[in-house]
Amino acid sequence: MVDHLEKQFQTLSQDSGGADDAEREHVLIIEDDQRLADLTRDYLEANGFRVTLEADGASGVERITGLQPDLVILDLMLPGEDGLSICRRARPHYAGPIMMLTARTDDLDQVLGLEMGADDYMPKPVKPRVLLARVRALLRRAEGGLPAGDEARLRFDNLEIDHATREAWLSGERIDLTSAEFDLLWLLASNAGRVLTREEIFEDLRGIKYDGQDRSIDVRVSRIRPKIGDDTHHPHRIKTVRSKGYLFVKDG
Repeated sequence: MVDHLEKQFQTLSQDSGGADDAEREHVLIIEDDQRLADLTRDYLEANGFRVTLEADGASGVERITGLQPDLVILDLMLPGEDGLSICRRARPHYAGPIMMLTARTDDLDQVLGLEMGADDYMPKPVKPRVLLARVRALLRRAEGGLPAGDEARLRFDNLEIDHATREAWLSGERIDLTSAEFDLLWLLASNAGRVLTREEIFEDLRGIKYDGQDRSIDVRVSRIRPKIGDDTHHPHRIKTVRSKGYLFVKDG
């Protein structure tokens, strides 16, 4: 498997153009498979990133919070401390995107990763082009670019959402949101009064087509609801529209 991946990584690597390290976006890879980590590092560096490797899960939280990289690629199964625990403990001290890698296909792993604060996940073996596209998409969203003409701040009763600062407040109290949760909340709120299908949400947030099975959007909605004061059993703000998607309800 790694031999096949090595050929893919080597074939797809490009010249980074000699950009200064200080200008490159910094990616921290926490992965104990040294050969895979090296291949991923070489591929990302060849495509313009600065990369740091860490193989020991026990050092994961310290490395994330100490380095404060632009993005973290975090393996699920690690020696010392597993990826879920690292993500949960690091998240309160790190606001950047976290992408989790898992060799298992169990949906529970993916759901748990999202609940621990991960922004995205990829199954192993990773496909180089897909990995690069997802990394770039996460970084673009984290930078928070706003299309011209769009409002930078939205207000709904006691809820305020600011796109420029990527923060939200409920009755004046700042809401603790992950980067992915903010992106989803902003997308729904900026389309208030219109049902967004899961297909539309996936295309916008992840740049991929909805496969009909991925539960990540549903998990994030369930986490966002209590944070914005919505009733988890009978929501009034973010409503589920059966067989379609989600509706953010306008005021009054």
